[in-house]
Amino acid sequence: MAPSFDCVSTLLCAEDDSIFDDNDYGATTEPLEVTCGLHNQNLCFHDRDDGLPLQSDECVTEMVQKECDHFPAGDYLNRLKTADLDFGARKEAVEWIEKVREHFGFGPLCEYLSINYLDRFLSSYELPKGKSWTMQLLAVACLSLAVKMEETEVPLSIDLQVGGSKYVFEARTIQRMELLLLSTLRWRMQAITPFSFIDYFLYKVNDEQRPERSSIMRSIQIITSTARGVDLLEFRPSEVAAAVAICVLRETQTVNTDKAISLMGQHVKKERVVECLKVIKEVASSNRRPQSPIGVWEGALCLSYKSEGSSSSYASPSRSRDVPDPKRRKLNNSHCGEGLL
Repeated sequence: MAPSFDCVSTLLCAEDDSIFDDNDYGATTEPLEVTCGLHNQNLCFHDRDDGLPLQSDECVTEMVQKECDHFPAGDYLNRLKTADLDFGARKEAVEWIEKVREHFGFGPLCEYLSINYLDRFLSSYELPKGKSWTMQLLAVACLSLAVKMEETEVPLSIDLQVGGSKYVFEARTIQRMELLLLSTLRWRMQAITPFSFIDYFLYKVNDEQRPERSSIMRSIQIITSTARGVDLLEFRPSEVAAAVAICVLRETQTVNTDKAISLMGQHVKKERVVECLKVIKEVASSNRRPQSPIGVWEGALCLSYKSEGSSSSYASPSRSRDVPDPKRRKLNNSHCGEGLL
């Protein structure tokens, strides 16, 4: 059974720091995980003329072996589909993360990590029913940690609360939620994602030619779009990356699926990649309808890519804060204590 929010209801509200028990919130015997492959997952955001090497076969094998450690636990997808978990609340949280990413100009990997943290936490931890503010607090904490992991300029956590958020949380409330998130995810924050594999698979499928920047950018667009939904949660990051690589190359050339998958070696299974390709096609088809969710292929996604010619990815708080909304509730320590569980 997933741990209950009841056991840490004081985490958000108490004045006393003694609520932080080392066994639950801070201590860990596992260091922040970094591997040779994880370091290279950001290469896809740079020009391919930088001379940096692609991942080796050994690094990709290592990432494939570890990727399940960075994946939602148990039958998370089925619980969302059967309404055991609140799909609507998850959707609202993801949409808010997207708005804030666009507001500050964060990179696509930052958004992906935020959603990854959200799904992994929800798959292992039970939020209280009927308290919508807990989901928003979780979304703020997920984005805050992803920004700290991925961005070079980091706004204060309290300044992240833009994009039409319904509540305003104090900085120390957000920090305590971050600690709970870190503990629940066992401090595995540098997650293995489809970005970790995409340049390697593009290279393999395209006759071992370095992928063009346009192919990288297209892959980033598709990966980020699909992360916002739940259709691909049943597939591993390596399987998603393999399918995306084939999809991208199909847009400009003829690609034999069987041959392409065989070129990827033993890292992925043919039947899984074929199934993932089918799901991506179904999602793309459904998103072509009028007033559909964010499309995969139609270019509805507008990403802020980092490049030497781009403007700063961070707007200062004095210019970026939303106009105060009288409908937003400020949840400080006294408010949190009212009627909490």
